[in-house]
Amino acid sequence: MQLEVGAILEGKVTGITKFGAFVELEGGKTGMVHISEVAPTFVREIRDFVTEGQTVKVKVLSIGEDGKISLSMKKAAPPPQREAPRGGGRPRNDRPRAPHTPRPAAVSPGRPGNFEWQARRNEGSFEDMMSRFKQTSDEKMSDLKRVTENKRGGFSRRGGGNNRG
Repeated sequence: MQLEVGAILEGKVTGITKFGAFVELEGGKTGMVHISEVAPTFVREIRDFVTEGQTVKVKVLSIGEDGKISLSMKKAAPPPQREAPRGGGRPRNDRPRAPHTPRPAAVSPGRPGNFEWQARRNEGSFEDMMSRFKQTSDEKMSDLKRVTENKRGGFSRRGGGNNRG
């Protein structure tokens, strides 16, 4: 088979490093399987999965302009077969799904700050609504500033002196 992206080939492992394995392909070309492409599980030590001289199936992921060939062992392997559940029958994920029915909305006794979240029909123009929102927002900000300033002032008085020096 020709060396092209997506091709699945067999090759021989010629070298192993801590970051990947080098595989010699037909035609004398060598590509590298990165550690993340060795197996479908987390690979801490590559030597647990491959050995030098071993023949492996690889998929060509990319061929760089500089000639570097990126390979994958896990993408060359067929997808794992799912086991049937112990009770027999179909696997759980293959079960037909019932049509989605929306849940009823939760009714809360009130909204935070007694703010109406849904507009009423005869509210007026957008500018009027924005003006009321801005006024409410300014009131809340001034209340918040007043509360935080009182707390800051209380700390310095309780400290018993000037803590700046």
